[in-house]
Amino acid sequence: MNHYEQIAFSEMRRWQFNMQRTPGLLNRLSKRTQDKINALIPEKVHKGITVVIKQMIQAVLFGAKHTTARPLKDAVFILREQTAKEKIKFYRSAAAVEGGVTGAGGFLMGLADFPLLLALKLKLLYEIASVYGFDLNDYRERVYLLHIFELAFSSTAHRNAVYRKMEHWNTKMEAMPADISGFDWRHFQQEYRDYIDLAKMAQLLPVIGAPVGFIANYRLVRKLGVTAMNAYRMRLLDGSNA
Repeated sequence: MNHYEQIAFSEMRRWQFNMQRTPGLLNRLSKRTQDKINALIPEKVHKGITVVIKQMIQAVLFGAKHTTARPLKDAVFILREQTAKEKIKFYRSAAAVEGGVTGAGGFLMGLADFPLLLALKLKLLYEIASVYGFDLNDYRERVYLLHIFELAFSSTAHRNAVYRKMEHWNTKMEAMPADISGFDWRHFQQEYRDYIDLAKMAQLLPVIGAPVGFIANYRLVRKLGVTAMNAYRMRLLDGSNA
C-alpha cells in the first residue's frame, strides 16, 4: 500500500469497528419504542408502504444505469477516492437545496421530499459504485448497494446484521440466487423509515421546515456517502474481506 491507501485503510478499520459496536442503552430504548409504534400500525399499511418503497427503489435501481457512467477501470485508488468525494459533495449540496425548497413549501411539498431524496441517495450510490469500478449490471452488486443503504440508515442491531452479510462479499456472491426477489423489502423499508422519521418529521412544520430540510438532507447524504466509500474500500483494500 502507498501512503494514501494506508490512511484510507486506517479510516476503514475505524469504520468497521463502529459498524460492529453493540447497541447502547439509549439505542435499545429508542428501538423498543419504535417497535411498539410499528406494532400499532395496521398490517395493510405496512404492506402498502413496503410495496411503494420497493417499486420506487427498483425503478431507480434499474433506471439509474442509463444515466450513470461506466465503471471506472484501471484507475489508481487515490483518483477513485477523489472522484467519489466530488460526487458526494455534489449530491449532498443538491439534496440540501431540495430539502430546503420542499421544507419551505409546506406540508404537501414536504411529503414530496421523500421520493426525491430517495432518488438522489440511490443515484449517488450508483455513481460511487461505478467510481470504484463495480458493474451494477450484475444484480448482486445492486444487492450490495442496497446493503450499503441499510447500513447507513438502520438501528444498531440491524446494522450489525447487515454488516455481517457484507463481509466477504466477493465470495458470497458466488452462492447467491439468480435474482433479487429474495431481498427483505419489509425490513428494509421499516428500518429506513424508523431511522429518518425523527429527522424528517419537523420538515413538515411551517417556518422551521426549510432549515430542517436543508440540514437533515445534507447530513443524511453525507452519512450515506461516507458509508459507501468505506464499504467499497473494504472490498478493494481489505484482502480478508474480499
